[in-house]
Amino acid sequence: MRIKSQADFFSGVMFTTVGGAFAIGATTYTIGDGARMGPGYFPLMLGILLAVLGAIIMFQAMVVETNDGDPIGKWAWKPLAFVLGANLAFGVLLGGLPSIGLPAMGMIIAIYALTIISSMAGEHFKLRDVLILATILAAGSYVAFIWALKLQIQVWPTFISG
Repeated sequence: MRIKSQADFFSGVMFTTVGGAFAIGATTYTIGDGARMGPGYFPLMLGILLAVLGAIIMFQAMVVETNDGDPIGKWAWKPLAFVLGANLAFGVLLGGLPSIGLPAMGMIIAIYALTIISSMAGEHFKLRDVLILATILAAGSYVAFIWALKLQIQVWPTFISG
């Protein structure tokens, strides 16, 4: 059988691999059953569902004919680096890095950094639009996590909040 859509086939492989890994990882927790679900039940079911979805996508990629075969393009290194870097910066700014003496900067600054760095991954960057988005995300995160859920997350840097 010949692959008729490379992009769909390899995305199906990725879904199946990630779903299988989650399902296997979930077995280290208590699974339970449908009536008394354990902590591993949801990740197991989600992993199985993702693996089955990946298998369906792989099957369709070998059956359904496409015009040009949907070849896989080149790796998008710039967006990959910016998105991974933004998540790394968010984690470091939120929790600090005591090994080098960097204190926790808090949720608001971490969200602004995450939004600004990750937006540089795109083709078009407008600082005004990014700052508006970051402000909305920061305000929404404050309302959801600090005010509504009452989570104990540092909001501001220690040198501001005292």
